[in-house]
Amino acid sequence: MNKYYHIVTYGCQMNVHESEKIAGILADLGYKSCDSVNSADIVVFNTCCIRENAENHAFGNIGMLKKLKSEKKDMIIAVGGCLPQQMGKAENLHDKFPFVDIIFGTHNLHKLKEYIISKSCTRKPVIHIEDDSGIICEGENPCRTSYPNAWVNITYGCNNFCSYCIVPYVRGRERSRKSENIISEVKGLVAEGYKEITLLGQNVNSYGNGSDEISFAELLRKISAIEGDFRLRFMTSHPKDFSEELAEAIASCDKICKCVHLPVQSGSDRILKAMNRKYTVADYIKKIEILHKYVPDCAVTTDLIVGFPGETEEDFQSTLELVKKVDYSSAFTFVYSRREGTVAAKMAEQIPEEISKNRIMRLVSLVNGLTRKHSCSYVGKTVEILCEGYDEKKDMYLGRDTYGRMGYFKCAENAIGKFINIKVTSANGISLIGEKI
Repeated sequence: MNKYYHIVTYGCQMNVHESEKIAGILADLGYKSCDSVNSADIVVFNTCCIRENAENHAFGNIGMLKKLKSEKKDMIIAVGGCLPQQMGKAENLHDKFPFVDIIFGTHNLHKLKEYIISKSCTRKPVIHIEDDSGIICEGENPCRTSYPNAWVNITYGCNNFCSYCIVPYVRGRERSRKSENIISEVKGLVAEGYKEITLLGQNVNSYGNGSDEISFAELLRKISAIEGDFRLRFMTSHPKDFSEELAEAIASCDKICKCVHLPVQSGSDRILKAMNRKYTVADYIKKIEILHKYVPDCAVTTDLIVGFPGETEEDFQSTLELVKKVDYSSAFTFVYSRREGTVAAKMAEQIPEEISKNRIMRLVSLVNGLTRKHSCSYVGKTVEILCEGYDEKKDMYLGRDTYGRMGYFKCAENAIGKFINIKVTSANGISLIGEKI
């Protein structure tokens, strides 16, 4: 009998790739993908808890399945990922949504197959959250959904303990995969025709720390030496671990994209210290200068948080000044989200919502202006785009250049997965419009 699965994914690229792993597990059990929860025999929510909005969305969408579950009693509903990994959240989920059949965390995703079999055989719910064991599972067979890009984990967990961040508590301590396993996986992906490899980790440039593994820069060099026509990206980096060796590797390896995501979070030393970021604004600027010494035209993107506890208008102005000084290609901007279990959640001087909203609007306005300026500088130039997909509304193909800028173009034949040269005719803020040449 044909049975179907539907996966709902929240959060970062790490979660997107883990949903591909979940899809691989379900495919191994004989399930096929479908586009609707109404058609599914099993629905899996792969959750995120980094910000309150993601958690609320997950709760809302899980709750909406109560009626469907009463109509389709054999349907399996599973909830996994970061949300249930938080202390007490699995029990809360079970109490709030007793119709959920399987609840699992970040450290036991690889056991989902046995949980599904157990539920199917015993008809009893499965609630299993494991503490961090430090295990790295190899030999997984994900159903990849992001062609021509392929995600490749190189590290798991985080040792930084930024005061606002829940990640170390739900992802565990940092551990690195063996370099030979990473290189073997990338070789296989290139042989299969993937054109862009993105290395993933909470902090990729601390790869190998505390182990006998090679450095992250050396890993990049070894991957870049693999034969084939492909690009190499990585995310995300922590400024404290960004090294001159890494900048040299980016400059010397043609396959590494000339775009670095280097989250700064704040332009105030006082706030950076409260965030436990382990660098000052001056330290951060030095890292940017090192990068541009070796890769002068490298695009730099970042993450920025406003409304962190105790942030003053002066602190916020310092952030605006840093954004102008670095001249970011683009930035992801966030209002601080209070997460229970973190140090920052207990801090005094939590910022009122109206002040945070005002600051985020001013920050977004500045960032958008810089992004628009960088996009407009492309007009009249010819750039190489790796075509990633087709936008039906625009009736155009789309893809990114080495600097991460999205470009749209028309093409008579299927261009997905091909490197295409386009001449940029206009820019509309975050993206480019061009003609295939």
